[in-house]
Amino acid sequence: MSIAIYPGSFDPVTRGHLDIIKRAAAQFDRLIVCVMVNSEKKGLFSHEERVALLQKVTADIPNVEVDASPMLLAEYAKLKNASCVVKGLRALSDFEKEFQMAMINRKLNPGLETMFLSARQNYTYLSSSITKELAMYHVPLTDFVPDEIAEEVQARMEDQLGR
Repeated sequence: MSIAIYPGSFDPVTRGHLDIIKRAAAQFDRLIVCVMVNSEKKGLFSHEERVALLQKVTADIPNVEVDASPMLLAEYAKLKNASCVVKGLRALSDFEKEFQMAMINRKLNPGLETMFLSARQNYTYLSSSITKELAMYHVPLTDFVPDEIAEEVQARMEDQLGR
């Protein structure tokens, strides 16, 4: 059984993330979408809330499992018997950082490969950070996040801003 992990902060999950999830799920028997700790980012949603949002938008993809982990990705992959990490790339700048991480993961877990999936053209501009910024200015989010969670993301931003 081929098992892959798609790690990220997913704060919030965007249409670009969901596109990568669907494309990766078609390549593996099982895809674990894992909310990981990113010390460089302050979250809008808790890890538990991000897991719930991901479960909501992936409910119709039978081979996708959603999880969260504070572990190093290379160690988490060993624990889950995963042989591949899936990473989405939007631009050349993404590749530089992700390539470095792939090399570190391979050093820590020699059996772990990394698959890079390029973002579809209509999602190359999209990120969770941009989505949060747009939500601050009351831009409708349906073009940026899955329909199932658009209102929830907007409401959370409103709460954060005290509106």
